[in-house]
Amino acid sequence: MSVLYKDDQEDWGTVCLKYLLFVFNFLFWVGGAAVLGVGVWTLVEKSDYLSLLASSTFTVSAYILILAGGLVVVTGFLGCCAVIREQRSCLSTYFFCLLFIFLIELVAGVLAYVYYQRLSEELKQHLNQTMTENYAEPGKESITIAVDRLQQDFKCCGSNNSHDWMQSVYISSKLSDNRVVPDSCCKTVTLHCGRRDHPSNIYKVEGGCITKLEQFLADHLLVIGAVGIGVACLQLAGALLTACFIYLLYKEEEEDFGAL
Repeated sequence: MSVLYKDDQEDWGTVCLKYLLFVFNFLFWVGGAAVLGVGVWTLVEKSDYLSLLASSTFTVSAYILILAGGLVVVTGFLGCCAVIREQRSCLSTYFFCLLFIFLIELVAGVLAYVYYQRLSEELKQHLNQTMTENYAEPGKESITIAVDRLQQDFKCCGSNNSHDWMQSVYISSKLSDNRVVPDSCCKTVTLHCGRRDHPSNIYKVEGGCITKLEQFLADHLLVIGAVGIGVACLQLAGALLTACFIYLLYKEEEEDFGAL
């Protein structure tokens, strides 16, 4: 009687773990979609700004999340098949896939956190130089577009303030056509509106574009880090559940073999 009761307990434990893994796989897919979505969102939304950054860490973090999100979709399907078939070899493969994706997302989260810490310093060192030396220069069209969009989207003018443009190569050249700031600094953009830098005509924002861009990137980095590390923790829980399921299947196989 006690042996039968013990067998029933073990069967109950296996069934519970099986359904828990199904629930986990659903959450896993949702998490994977979130990771993929955040990665794409990071690259697509205002992606022009990425050309203004000296470091590629921000972009790399987003690509890592996209890779991890794609792997999650495939691995989630593999996990369902492995749980249904109750094959230890498939479950072991699924287990190692979870650990691999866990490491990828952890790396993305850590990269985002590290870059978040040095973001302010990088922008202070490089943004003004990038804007004043490369704006409207031949072969630097992507930076010109990025700067124009930055100033219009965030309603700012210059790296720290509008006076930064007085030191720029563009304003010092004949190409500026007597402008004192680019036309994208204007509240209402018209041809040659940058010839007048009165506060009624151009954006005069405390802290300039650096403050605005820093806040925008910091918000994105926090989301990347939170999603990456959050989903990584979910996968670690899934890996533990999978390991327990493999162990129960192994015990059942041993008992079946002993009964023979």
